[in-house]
Order: sequence, then structure tokens, then C-alpha cells
Amino acid sequence: MRKMQADVIVVAAGPAGLAAAITAGEYGRKALVFEKTTVTGGAANMGMGPLGIDTRVQKSCFNDITAEYALAKHMEYTHYCADAGLVSAYFHKSAETISWLEEMGVKFAGAFRYSRDSEATWHIVQPEDGQIGPRCASAMVKCMTKRALELGAQICYSTPVDDLIVEDGTVVGVYAHDETGEKIEARGQAVVVCTGGFGSNAEMVREECGLELGKDIISFMIPGIMGDGLKMMWKAGAQKFGANFERIYLCKDQLNHMTLDIMFRQGDLMVNLDGERFMNEDDAGNTTFGGNAIAMQPRRVAVSIIDGDIARRHQRDGLPHVSLVEPEFLVQAFDAAVQDALDNGYEDFYKADTVEELAEQIGIPAETLRSTIEAYNACCASGVDKEFGKASKYLNPVTGKGGYMALKYYTGAYGTVGGVRVNKRCEVLDQDSKPIPGLYSAGSDANTIYADSYNFKLPGNTMGFAINSGRMAGEAMCAYLDELGVGEIDYDEYE
Repeated sequence: MRKMQADVIVVAAGPAGLAAAITAGEYGRKALVFEKTTVTGGAANMGMGPLGIDTRVQKSCFNDITAEYALAKHMEYTHYCADAGLVSAYFHKSAETISWLEEMGVKFAGAFRYSRDSEATWHIVQPEDGQIGPRCASAMVKCMTKRALELGAQICYSTPVDDLIVEDGTVVGVYAHDETGEKIEARGQAVVVCTGGFGSNAEMVREECGLELGKDIISFMIPGIMGDGLKMMWKAGAQKFGANFERIYLCKDQLNHMTLDIMFRQGDLMVNLDGERFMNEDDAGNTTFGGNAIAMQPRRVAVSIIDGDIARRHQRDGLPHVSLVEPEFLVQAFDAAVQDALDNGYEDFYKADTVEELAEQIGIPAETLRSTIEAYNACCASGVDKEFGKASKYLNPVTGKGGYMALKYYTGAYGTVGGVRVNKRCEVLDQDSKPIPGLYSAGSDANTIYADSYNFKLPGNTMGFAINSGRMAGEAMCAYLDELGVGEIDYDEYE
């Protein structure tokens, strides 16, 4: 067994782990980072940027938001089912963290809203190709990785951690193995676990959430996100707490059908598999609200219905729900996307000349769907939606002109959040809510700040929590080492 040593051990090199390693280096401490895949960044490589509050970037865009305002808004959103101290520590640190990232070379395209009812807290990373969209935060990951290495961190790739080393109730290191199968015993004064949840582990999703992955919920399935860190922390005595999904809604194979997806999530008629409306469809512009509502429907499925006339109106007049995640210009290619879906047999897209034919294709009772469409069109004609209160400007009648079209949506998720309870110093708590000495967690494993619903009203939250909690954990670990009186370590075995 190969033996290694460092001041602090970091389990996983996503944004939380990198932030912790950088922070340790800034305090003159050596960090040993174990990453099970071949790259750093984890899910952040698919993301766009972190939350920031009261930042220079916001002020330059004439947006003004304080940490106090954001905290009040967030705690009201979660009905105080979140640790206000943890949220406050994160929010108040977030402006400094944006500057901290800029100092290491990260550039931001600006501070943006996710939707019209959200705040401009989303600090989207300036993409390397100039086009804002998914994956642009990978440029930030590169800067963070470079900085961690400059400060003396060692990153061991393709080296998953197998377990924590616990002695007399204190966490003092980890067991791992490299790609050759050689076992490693790595000793440190503190360990921070940042493994990103369990969103790609079907067995854990079933056990912890009672859902069938791919059936009840569709996750982005980030490679390596299997709940390893949570399992080892639970084994070490960590309190199980707050595991949940970062729920949204998706069409299947979304990335290959982005144009269809954009057109069908514009707040037009949406029904469940019984053929009935179930919400103010415009509220589904907040994809968490849409995901929650769809999760309550039969088989956790909904169907968005438009016609050719509605599609042309959206192309001509612009989309009701503008999104930086899904660029508006793509809908100009809608006709080609429809033909491609038909030619290639995309099973969740439907096109028909009559309501009855559409209902048969989807598997919805035709009589109910006909009645729902007629009632909805009456609302559109009067400009009043008495059932759900949708604003008149979003009431577009479905007449079948240009053909009826539909797209099926499923309850989806970016991944899981939560699983262990931490305090505002990111110390992992035991069953009695007392810190486990030497054990810290950051990022999605420790992210219990949403209660039951991801907060899109303050966008950038998950990545923001990851980076800020990584810094918070790094600072707390260094303070813990100082309290222990740990001086300079002999690193003869540090590789």
C-alpha cells in the first residue's frame, strides 16, 4: 500500500473541491486531491456560472441587490426549512468569491437573470468561443485547476477514494486506489468530501428518494456522480439529512432536440396524460415550478401542445420566455427540427391534423382533450383564464392551423443535492448535530439550502454554493489545523 501525506485531503475535484484546495494553498497548507475521473470540474463543466450578490459585475450592469435582501427572499422561498446561518455565510461571501475568481483569471460576461421573475445573480462565465450557453463555466474550471496547482495542490486523477480513515472518532485521512489498482493510504489533519451527490446512481435514487431513475425522473447522468462520498460520511457517523433532487422538467434526449424543447416551453397549453390542464402554464417558465407540477401528474408526465400558427407567432414576435440556456435564435429552425423528429422517429414528438389523431398518438382520451382545448380557446377568446389565472397576453388559442403538434415532458433533475448536514463552517455533523472532528463537506453533498425546491429566483445557486462552501470548508480546515497546533509537516512521502 502506497502511503501519502498532506495537511488536508480533498475528495473530488469539482468546483467545491478545487475551491477548498486553493484556499488551503492560500493559507500555506498542502492539499492532496483525489479525483475519480480523468478531468477536474465535474458537473460544473456543463454549467454556466455561479451566484454572486452585491458584486462589481452586478453594479456595472446597474443591478443592485444586497445579501440581506437575498437572504430574506431565500428564507421566505424555503419557508425557513433551511439553515439561515449557512445560507447567510454563503451569500455574504459570494461577492468576495466573484472577485477571488476574477483575480485568478476568470472573466464574466455579466450578471444575468434566469427568467423574468428572478434576480440578476447569475454570473455567467465568459465562454472561450464567445457564445453564452451550457458548458461555458468550463473556462472557470481551467483557471481554478491552474491556481490550485500553482499553490502546491497535488491532483491524483483516476484515483477514487474508497473510505475515510477514522481513529478515536476523528477523521484523519482516506483510503483510495489508483488506475492500476494499487491501494493508497493518505493521511491528513482534515478531510473535505465534495463528490457531487448521487444523481447518476439508480440504486441510491431508489433507496433514498423512492424513484426509478429514467422512469420517474430523468437526470443529466454526470459520469462518476454515484454517491461515494455520502456513503463514506454516513459510515463515519454523519447525520443523513436533506437529500433531494434539483428538480426541473425535460424532454427526453433534450440536447439533441433543443429547438423543439425551446418552442414547446413557452407557456402555451399543457395537459397531463388525462388530457386536462393542471397549472398556469406561464409559471412553468420557472423550470423548477414546472418540474414540481409535472411530478404531481399521472406517471409524472405532461404534454405541451401548440399548432403551426403559434409556432410562427413565436418565430415572428419573439419568445415569451427568453433563456440564456436555450438560445432564442434556434426556433427559426423549428420547421427543420420538426421534420428531423418525424424522419428519425423521435418517440415523444407528435404531429397530427386533428385533435382526435393527436390524442390517439399520445395516448390521451380524445374526448377529454377536445373538451380541454375548447375550454382553453374560450379563455383565449375572452382574455380571462378563470381556472389558473394566466395573463391574457400568454393565451394563444390552439386552432390546429398549420397542424397540431405536441412534445412530451418528464420530471427531470440536474442531479441531487444534500445528504449530510453541515454547519456554517462546513463541518459535518453527527446524529446529535455535533461536528465530527476532522470531517468537512462542500458542494452538492452538503447543499441543503433549498428545502424542497431549487431556487431559480436567485440563479447560479448550486455552483455558487459549491465554490463558496469549498472556500468556507478550506478556511475552516486551516483554522482547525491552527487550533491543533499543526506546524510544517515533513512531506518526504508527499508525491
